[in-house]
Amino acid sequence: MRAVSANLLALLFLCTCACLFYVWSRLESRLERYKRGLQLPRSFHVGPSPDISAKTFRALLAVPVAQRLHLGGRLDVRNVTGVRDQIGSLGSRDYHMNVDNKGSVQREVPAKFGSLLEGIFWSEWLEAQLPASFSEEHAQAWRERARGHRIVRLEPGCGRISNQLATFSDGAKACVRYGINADQVQGETLTYYLANLLGITNLPPLILAQLNVDSEQWASVRRRIGGLQWSERAVVSLTEWVANLTGVVTPAPLRQESKGLRPLQGELGNKTTAELLELMQWTDLIILDYLSANFDRLVSNLFSLQWDSRVMERETNNLLRTPRGDLVFIDNEAGLVHGYRVLDMWEKYHSTVLGSVSVFRKRTAQRVIELHRRRDTRTRLLELYRDSEPLSPELGFLSYEHADVLQNRIDRLYKHISHCKEKYHQL
Repeated sequence: MRAVSANLLALLFLCTCACLFYVWSRLESRLERYKRGLQLPRSFHVGPSPDISAKTFRALLAVPVAQRLHLGGRLDVRNVTGVRDQIGSLGSRDYHMNVDNKGSVQREVPAKFGSLLEGIFWSEWLEAQLPASFSEEHAQAWRERARGHRIVRLEPGCGRISNQLATFSDGAKACVRYGINADQVQGETLTYYLANLLGITNLPPLILAQLNVDSEQWASVRRRIGGLQWSERAVVSLTEWVANLTGVVTPAPLRQESKGLRPLQGELGNKTTAELLELMQWTDLIILDYLSANFDRLVSNLFSLQWDSRVMERETNNLLRTPRGDLVFIDNEAGLVHGYRVLDMWEKYHSTVLGSVSVFRKRTAQRVIELHRRRDTRTRLLELYRDSEPLSPELGFLSYEHADVLQNRIDRLYKHISHCKEKYHQL
């Protein structure tokens, strides 16, 4: 009886903590929305007013260590501010390849179905309409600039107070992510390199930096760092700040009342090129979030349907759109390290979201197939990470256990793609 009573009390305490943190996260999210709303275009919000939005169940991320064991793994404290961590103003930008007015006009023209698909893959013609969001050339140039310039200002503007908007001596800006523990920065960083490995270019460039107020890079913000109580020598991530972004609502084929995104003329034949290009990017997003077990985007919306039947009609967490229509995947700290620790809690939702997609980018699918056949995902990700990031030894890498989880998810994704190919092979 004592054991039963103790378990009941622990469960009651867990529920109470979850409710308190959820209410707090909603209040903080609304305050952040209000502050940022003054800088956003009037056309930013789509659908119902965000004031009635019930966002992700972030309270689960703040459960004490003693209770984490009952939830399938260790949890850390996550960002409780919601979306738009990287909205701001930089003036003119030039990070896209082949941007022109002609391409923008073409995106609004209804596409011919015969030119859209090649089996279960988006066609080469459609792929050609969507150049890389952040090209490798742009990413490399940004990383070199970010490592070579002094930071002259730190201020709020990148979500929770522990993150800061940094201004460099050349006027460029970046979001500095200071993790409450290393899991958050690791998740953000390794998800970026996993996306690179898959050929997904929707994540802004990222570098690591080590706090050192005596160094030239950080000396100008010494007092601000002290006020933030950031630990000396801590490893932080800096992500390029992108201006003029707006929110994104989950497209109809990926909502719970739909039958999913399928390679069928009746479902895709009447869509404009712009709508199809956005759906193409959503398929990459779902693949990346499935592999990294990132629950803090579409999966958390699916979870929230339990108490908010209209959550899919509101803006998706940590997903933004450029004026040109490219999707930007931000705030990926829940991926890989933390996402794998709480995988048991979210796996059925990850599987449901993945099961809603039967159309893929050929390039992304080919990368998945290659990683499945070679079974060397850990080795290739580690090599890419080490070759690109000088501070990789300081931050660390996936444990062997989590590397096995990643490979297993690659294998399951390969089976899903193969199943879709077999199912629709006669189309």
